[in-house]
Amino acid sequence: LMRPLQGCRSRGVVVGTVTLCLAAGWALQTPGGVSLVVPQPNINATVAQNILLSVEYSCRGVATIEWKHVSSWGTTSIVEWRSGNYVNISTVYKDRVTTFENGSIQLRNVGMRDAGYYFVTVMDEHGTNAYGTIIVNVYEIIYEDLHFVAVLFAFLAAVSAILICFMWLCNKSLHLFQKKTTHKLTASTTEEIELETIEC
Repeated sequence: LMRPLQGCRSRGVVVGTVTLCLAAGWALQTPGGVSLVVPQPNINATVAQNILLSVEYSCRGVATIEWKHVSSWGTTSIVEWRSGNYVNISTVYKDRVTTFENGSIQLRNVGMRDAGYYFVTVMDEHGTNAYGTIIVNVYEIIYEDLHFVAVLFAFLAAVSAILICFMWLCNKSLHLFQKKTTHKLTASTTEEIELETIEC
């Protein structure tokens, strides 16, 4: 009774080993496999600036890249393309997006509505996916601050001009005073010489 049971066990081990070897060989021969790197997951930008959403992917087969934008205004598909093939840019981003072979995109002339999360998906022809996320913060240039700086600059320029005029006037007055003093001294010296001559 024991011998047939041992035979079944040894057959099960052999079948299991063969199955594992076949699975490992199939996995090694499968051309699929995607990896994705996001070097800068946070980007700060100001209004009207151009930004680069940079990624780097590797794929053994043909990859499909898709970018989406998620914000408080909703989810928008930006662009989808297949490496070496078509590019499908959403009408909202038609004149503002440039795609690159490494999976990156450039977004031109950003506005406040462009702030949010940017999701990139890279999928190979076997259905293997890799995902990445970039957070974009967009800031407005505060014109009140610029106005304050401009007013301060104008005030400092006016004060500088007044000080320069005051120094010029002081210098002119000092020059005139020195001239008068020299003239008086000359006049008094002449009078003394005349007096001495008369006395003689």
